[in-house]
Amino acid sequence: MDSIVTDRIRQEVNENDVVLFMKGTPVFPQCGFSATAAQIMTHLGVKFTGIDVLQDPSIRQGIKDFSNWPTIPQLYVKGEFVGGCDIMREMFQTGELQELLQEKGIEGVAEE
Repeated sequence: MDSIVTDRIRQEVNENDVVLFMKGTPVFPQCGFSATAAQIMTHLGVKFTGIDVLQDPSIRQGIKDFSNWPTIPQLYVKGEFVGGCDIMREMFQTGELQELLQEKGIEGVAEE
């Protein structure tokens, strides 16, 4: 994998508390899974950085290699890979995602 791509991904993940690598943007998602992931974060009132992998094919492939995870979207919280859409949805429904975000000190997590 290209070290420039790896460095860019690592920089985004380390500099932003909550990063969602997705297809499209939080406002205009380009796939259903990315839309769902962004909606969950928005519903929780969490500020997150959306990275549109469709703008850069090297990031699109690079993030899969970086996380060793085959699908997009991918959520990172405080530099830690959380998971994709299904994992996010499951964690959201059980309250685990909210707990994780609160434990990590992320502001704006809405109490259900």
